[in-house]
Amino acid sequence: QVQLVEFGGGLVQVGGSLRLSCAASGGFYSMYVVGWFRQAPGKEREFVATISRSGGKTYYADSVKGRFTISRDNAKKTVYLQMNSLKPEDTAHYYCAAVISTSTDYLTTERRDYAYWGQGTQVTVSS
Repeated sequence: QVQLVEFGGGLVQVGGSLRLSCAASGGFYSMYVVGWFRQAPGKEREFVATISRSGGKTYYADSVKGRFTISRDNAKKTVYLQMNSLKPEDTAHYYCAAVISTSTDYLTTERRDYAYWGQGTQVTVSS
C-alpha cells in the first residue's frame, strides 16, 4: 500500500508556472502508475495527466497538452507536474493518484481505476 502527499500548490498570475510534487511512502513506487486529477468548485473531478511505471509513457488531457508536463523520479518516489502558461481555468484542487500495475506500458485516465489518492493541493490562477 502506498500513501501519497501533494506539494507545490499556491497562487500564481496568469501565464505563470508552478510545479506540483506527489511524494509517496510505502509500497514499491516503481510498480505504480500515477495520475494527476483536478477538481474545481461545483465541478466533477477531471483527469489531467498520467505516467507509466517507468515514466516512458505519458498522456494528457487536451486542455493541458503542451502546457503541462508529468514526470517521475522513482528513486525519490516522487511524481511531478510542471504547469506552465497557467490560465484562470486551471484553478482547482489538484490530486495525485496511484494504482499498481504489472504492465510497464499501462496508463489510465479513469478516476475509478486509481486505488490510492492524496489529499490534494490548491492551485489558484489570478487574472
